[in-house]
Amino acid sequence: MKEQAEIRTLKEGRYMLIDDEPCKIDSITKSKPGKHGAAKARIEARSIFTGAKKSYMGSVTDKVWVPMMDRRSGQILSLRGNIAQIMDTDSYETFDLEVPEDLAGQAEAGKDIVYIESMGRRKLDKVGAA
Repeated sequence: MKEQAEIRTLKEGRYMLIDDEPCKIDSITKSKPGKHGAAKARIEARSIFTGAKKSYMGSVTDKVWVPMMDRRSGQILSLRGNIAQIMDTDSYETFDLEVPEDLAGQAEAGKDIVYIESMGRRKLDKVGAA
C-alpha cells in the first residue's frame, strides 16, 4: 500500500518510493526558486530491501509515492543457515526470512524479532527487541 505526498513534506529518515522500491531518505537538498521556475529538491535515499543507493530530483511541489511501512513482531522458530523461520506473534502466520549479515550472530531459535513489511515484501529489522 502507498499514498501520495508532496516532496516539500518529506523529511530525512522517512520513506519514499523510487522506481517502485521502498527507500529510506538519507538527505534532501533544496534549491531556491529562480526567476523562471519553482524550487527544486534532490533526494538521496537507500533501498530498504537491497541497500542500493538511489536518487530523485524534482520540483518541491511534485507529488511522489510514500510506502506504508508496517513494523511487526515475531519469534524465530528455527534457523537453517541464514534463513530463519518466523512466526508472527499477532497472526501466528509462519514464513521464512533471510537473516542479514549484521544480525547473524544475534539470531537464534526462540528469540523475539521485529520485521518490516512493505509493498508485499518483508525484512528482518531487529533481533531480541520486540
